[in-house]
Amino acid sequence: MPSANSPIRRPRPAAMLVLAAMLALAACGVADRPQRAGRGRVVSDLPVKLGLPYKAGGRTWVPADDRAYDRIGAASWYGAAHRGRPTANGERSDPAGISAAHATLPLPSYVEVTALATGRTILVRINDRGPFVPTRIIDLSQGAARLLGIERDGVARVRVRRVFPGEADRAALRAGRPAGARPAVPRQALAALAGRSAAPPRASVPPAARIVAPGVAAPLPASPPGSRPAFLDLGGFDDADRADAFASAAGALGPAAVIGRGAEWRVRIGPFADEAMARSALARAGAAGYHDAQIVRESDR
Repeated sequence: MPSANSPIRRPRPAAMLVLAAMLALAACGVADRPQRAGRGRVVSDLPVKLGLPYKAGGRTWVPADDRAYDRIGAASWYGAAHRGRPTANGERSDPAGISAAHATLPLPSYVEVTALATGRTILVRINDRGPFVPTRIIDLSQGAARLLGIERDGVARVRVRRVFPGEADRAALRAGRPAGARPAVPRQALAALAGRSAAPPRASVPPAARIVAPGVAAPLPASPPGSRPAFLDLGGFDDADRADAFASAAGALGPAAVIGRGAEWRVRIGPFADEAMARSALARAGAAGYHDAQIVRESDR
């Protein structure tokens, strides 16, 4: 113990900086810190990855931060063969966890998955890309499929809806555990969802506000009086920059433009003078991997 006459030693500036850094780390939120789960896997919600348009399974996929994502389609699941494989956001696949692969949503993001046959609903964390099959919208881990009650089915009809759960549910899913229980969907609501899946409604298009896509020399030409020329609609986006990038990549199919404003921007090719030219362009688009392309008329734009 120092005597009364001993000089008082003050912390050195470097030591104070280290102490301040340690205190700052301790003050960080739980969601900002990676955590270990299931055989030492490091899992975190940050950084969130989106990525540029890419091709897989003979099709072009455009990642988008679609906060209102709500789709009905087929779900498949993956098992032990994927254990330990790197996921698209740099984690390690754990089929026993409650996770999934999706072709376009951010990594990671969270969705509510409902089995249309039973109404059972669970929360799932998306951390990988896939499935690259036009007839399927999500690829669940075996743990998620078991929790949803579709493990024996292999492929099942589901509703996938983007959600933003609280930290307790997100932490459970990061650790490979189920989130809090969700109420089952009533039979009447399931019947309505099943009907919607048979004929999905097409999103309405806002009044035209044209943006010339990169690499396109001029806007789409005006329609001749009294005519209804056909266009090829390649899809809609909630971000104009991503729609521009997609239109630029699709420019080989014909004159491309991004049409819309606000919450939705649609990529269109054309116009085409007659039905035969439009159908020919549709065939080329399908061969190039644009399987969601459809022919629309001037009044549909």
